[in-house]
Amino acid sequence: MIKARGLSKTFRVHKKEAGLKGSLRALFVRDWKTVHALKGVDLDVGAGEIVGLVGANGAGKTTLVKALAGILHPTGGTAEVLGHVPWRRHNEFRRQIALIMGQKAQLWWDLPAGDGFLLLREIYQVPGDRFAANLKTLTEALQIGDKLNIQIRRLSLGERMKMELIAALLHNPKVLFLDEPTIGLDLAAQRAIREFILDYRRRENPAMILTSHYMEDIEKLCERIVLIRDGELVYDGGREKLLASYALHKVLTAHLRAGEAPAEGPARPQGDSGVPGEILEWNGTQVKLKVPRSEAAAAASHLLQSYPVADLSIEEEDIGTVIEAMMKRDKAA
Repeated sequence: MIKARGLSKTFRVHKKEAGLKGSLRALFVRDWKTVHALKGVDLDVGAGEIVGLVGANGAGKTTLVKALAGILHPTGGTAEVLGHVPWRRHNEFRRQIALIMGQKAQLWWDLPAGDGFLLLREIYQVPGDRFAANLKTLTEALQIGDKLNIQIRRLSLGERMKMELIAALLHNPKVLFLDEPTIGLDLAAQRAIREFILDYRRRENPAMILTSHYMEDIEKLCERIVLIRDGELVYDGGREKLLASYALHKVLTAHLRAGEAPAEGPARPQGDSGVPGEILEWNGTQVKLKVPRSEAAAAASHLLQSYPVADLSIEEEDIGTVIEAMMKRDKAA
């Protein structure tokens, strides 16, 4: 459904000079520099996939999404989405995609969402019966049907984001670009949006590209991760493979029986205390350790034998920590 080969994008930006002298000089003579936002990106996304596109601010995530959605014209390479060249913006192409940006709204601030949906129905030429069925399904899934006649500006941030999702999906798009769809939302709203996206994938089987700075979005929604740094793809593979290759530690959490645990953890260095790994947390009810993957079993055995453990869990490192460490390691190399 989505195919990109050697996709590149450069921008010319003005070099800013510090100080009053530099500002005055810039009025008459400007220096420019070329910024490479994308550098030969190759990417394939099939039906039913949710690909997590991650990277630091300015890495090129949104530029890539905009190029594939037809908003930006690349300076090099080729791309096809549903058999169309995105930046030619054929109506047939635009009827089959949706772009949801957490920081940009497509619904009118002073109008109720219901009125905005009727306008979108005319723009996309959605038949009346299909429009009614889609609207009913989407509003029930997001539990937002009682808010359709309220002005957008009077809704909470989470409710507005739900309305934006409905607006983007009324025409049954086959390709979804989700750029920070849960940004700024509270935990309950984030959870509701994630569950809805997974349910929509089960029902409609679209291809999706998701960018997010919330690692829980990536963990819950994406089985495949694409890591972009300085406009280049440095990793494209499964989430589990990423963890296996770059998650060098595991996190052990032991919940201790009340009244039987020591009040504090060992004060001496870990080599003298006998506690393996790095102590992340230690209090009267819980011990949390970070240990090398190969030593996880020995660390668990030590905790069970030495402390009144009521419950013990062994987990992978947070994927955000893994990606951050991976980026630093690749940059240093």
